[in-house]
Amino acid sequence: MNTLKVGEIVPDFSALNDQGVTVSLSDFKGKKLVVFFYPKANTPGCTAEACNLRDHYTLLKERGFELLGVSADPVKKQAQFKNKYEFPFPLLADEDKTVINAFGVWGPKKFMGRTYDGIHRMTFVIDEQGIVQRVIDKVKTKDHAAQLLED
Repeated sequence: MNTLKVGEIVPDFSALNDQGVTVSLSDFKGKKLVVFFYPKANTPGCTAEACNLRDHYTLLKERGFELLGVSADPVKKQAQFKNKYEFPFPLLADEDKTVINAFGVWGPKKFMGRTYDGIHRMTFVIDEQGIVQRVIDKVKTKDHAAQLLED
């Protein structure tokens, strides 16, 4: 896994959001952006993480952050996930893993003694110029907003 690191420039990317509209990194130029990767919509950990961000969305916006969730789920599944939990931020449907590979979050994982390839739950804070300012690789799903708000 070749994950983006602090100080690196995020390569421009484009993917469909939960509404089927193309979203690109360049859409966020001049803004602080939080890109959080999660393995699968509507699973317990992913739901806890996204709901925690939803519940603290106003505070995150006050701190100047835009949010963008990413998984390899299709547009329809992302739309259902977003609508079910009323997320105020877009979810990218990165089925071809373009964004996932650009950030380097796809790789070997272990679960119950089995090794397989999948999305690693990670979050990247990107500055107004598209440079990684922070990488959170040990995401606390139920308290993720607090991790982002730490100085």
